[in-house]
Amino acid sequence: MKKAGGIIALIAGIFGIIAAIVTMFIGGVGAAFGGEGAETIIGLGWGGILFSFLTIIFGAIAMNAKSKVPGILLIICAIAGAILGGTFVAIFMVLALVGGILAVIGTKKAETTQAS
Repeated sequence: MKKAGGIIALIAGIFGIIAAIVTMFIGGVGAAFGGEGAETIIGLGWGGILFSFLTIIFGAIAMNAKSKVPGILLIICAIAGAILGGTFVAIFMVLALVGGILAVIGTKKAETTQAS
């Protein structure tokens, strides 16, 4: 399940970057026409790009990880991206959250051997 979680996170990160670019485009058009809060929308776009790139990185690491740390970092990144990335990015960060949960659940504990 950890490979599936990593693949889902990679897909969510790629679509999150596209959504962040669309968010920045909308903010840029708003700024060009003098709309209020356009700078905020552009900032949300930059936040979406940052957390989408982190989602891609942690998703790739989580596919072959032997610990739960990359999955947990992926969950944190998905939550932060949903909050700081804007509405379009938040849709795909929910998908990244599912991928992070699968990556955490799919990681088995390291088996310890005891000497007799």
